[in-house]
Amino acid sequence: MKQLEVMIMQNEWVAPNFYKMRIKSAYLAANIRPGQFLEVKSSSGLDPFLRRPIGCHRVVKNCVEMLYEVVGKGTEALSLKKKGGYLSVVGPLGNGFSIISSPKTAMIVAGGIGVAPLVALAEALRKKKNKVCAIIGARTKSHVLCEKEFKSLRCAVKIVTEDGSKGCKGLATDVLMSTLSTGSRNLSAIYACGPTGMLKTVAQLAKAKEIPCQISLEERIACGVGVCLGCPIRVRKTLTDFEYKMVCKDGPIFRAEDIAW
Repeated sequence: MKQLEVMIMQNEWVAPNFYKMRIKSAYLAANIRPGQFLEVKSSSGLDPFLRRPIGCHRVVKNCVEMLYEVVGKGTEALSLKKKGGYLSVVGPLGNGFSIISSPKTAMIVAGGIGVAPLVALAEALRKKKNKVCAIIGARTKSHVLCEKEFKSLRCAVKIVTEDGSKGCKGLATDVLMSTLSTGSRNLSAIYACGPTGMLKTVAQLAKAKEIPCQISLEERIACGVGVCLGCPIRVRKTLTDFEYKMVCKDGPIFRAEDIAW
C-alpha cells in the first residue's frame, strides 16, 4: 500500500451518472488484484474531507481503470477531473478474489455498479483458462454496463433489466436461480457484487447447491484500513456465534457462507 500522486489519462462519461477513469501508475498496475480498491481524494481542499473508495475495474498496461457512479459531492467532483490532471490515491487496499483454474464454468453475478470490479476478475479467470458466464443486472437498458468488455473476453453474457428494456425482465438473481436449476453441476464457483439484498440471495442459492461463492461487499468506507471501525460486518465464528470484521481491511471480498446475514 502506498499514497501516490497519479496522472489522469482518461475520465469519460459511459452511461447516465457513470464514468470511467484511467490513472497511470506502474506500481498499482503491478500490485493491485481483482477485488481490491483505492481510496481516492476527490478534491484538493477539505471538502469533501473523506476519500472515496473505488474498486479496480481493469488493469491496462501500466494504468488502472476505475468505473464509478456519481452519487454525491465526492464522486461529482471526481467526474469533473480532466485528462492530464493529478489525483491523490492510496492503495491497493483490502483483499482480492481467490482465483482457481477449473474445467468448469465460473459464474459472475453483477448488480448495478457492482459490475465494476468484476471485469478485472473475469480477465484473471480467463487468463487461467476458466470458462466464464456473466449475469449483468441493471434497472434499465441505459444502465447496463460492461457488456462489451465481458464479450471481448469471450464470456457468455446474460442481461437482465428490472423494466425489461434489455435482455429478460427481472433481477440478476432470477437468472441465477434459473441457471442453477438446469446446470449447477457445471459451475466451479460463483462470484458476485451488488446490492446487499442481491448478495444475500446469491449466497442462499449457492449454499443450496453447495457451490463455492465469493462476494464483494459494498459498504460506506471511511479510512480504508480498519482504524475508524466504520464498516463492520457480522461474520460467523460458529453456527451460533459471530464476530465483527471490517469490510475495508478484512474484505471487501468474503466467502458468502461466512457472513451472518
